[in-house]
Amino acid sequence: MKRWIGIAVGALVLIILAASSLFIVKESEYKVVLKFGEAVRIHENPGIKIKIPFIETVSTLPKYQKVSDSQPTTIMTKDKKPIIVDNYTVWRINNSRSFLQTLKTVTTAESRISDAVYNTVRRKLSEIDYGSIISEDSSRGNLNDDITKEVSDIVSRQNYGIEVIDVRIKRTDLPEENKESVYKRMISDRESIAAGYLSEGDEESKKITSNADRQAQELIAQAEADSKKIIAEGEQEAARIYNDSYGKDPEFYKLYRTLESYVTTFQGEPVILLPIDSPYTRILLGQ
Repeated sequence: MKRWIGIAVGALVLIILAASSLFIVKESEYKVVLKFGEAVRIHENPGIKIKIPFIETVSTLPKYQKVSDSQPTTIMTKDKKPIIVDNYTVWRINNSRSFLQTLKTVTTAESRISDAVYNTVRRKLSEIDYGSIISEDSSRGNLNDDITKEVSDIVSRQNYGIEVIDVRIKRTDLPEENKESVYKRMISDRESIAAGYLSEGDEESKKITSNADRQAQELIAQAEADSKKIIAEGEQEAARIYNDSYGKDPEFYKLYRTLESYVTTFQGEPVILLPIDSPYTRILLGQ
């Protein structure tokens, strides 16, 4: 019985020792073997690994990309406007040994990255006016790329064993105490621009109206000149026709003209005294 108990205890000890000696490295992580707090081995390839039980311990570092959110901070722009900037950084560990020698923990790494990002963003935005930062045609995309490159260069020179993949500004906003004055100034600027557009429109409208009036006057003058010429030619032609017609029978013409004078003379049924030798009298008397 004692023999079987001994075998069971021995088997249990072996199981405990085996469980304490084996660990698994996953695809998305680094496993760091520590001996009395010092890193002695780093496992980067996935699989089952062995350590000395009770003497060596295992720490895990992420191999995948991490996103580090920075706290919103106030930064002064080139035109002395305080703005609140909120940004995030995408990074990863690309050299676990250098990382352990310089930073040791993810928390320390995020702190160093945050400092580098803050200093770079503050310097970059201090070279740009606020209007250029928030306008649609601003170089926001180029600004992000420039910040990413600078921060990446900083951490590379420090040999932190990390790679900064992307730094993005999520939001730029004014502090609450400055918003009202800036909004009023923006409204004033837009009203000034609108007034300029209206002034240009009025000036252009006057030019178009003046040009149209001048063309209308020229057309009317030309039309009047053409009509007078046509009327004169018509009257000349009518006179010629009348002369030709009346010249064929002078007596008829004389009668026609006399009858026309009657039309004018007897309008309104007037009382007319005629001398006996008047042409009217002779005609009326049949002489």
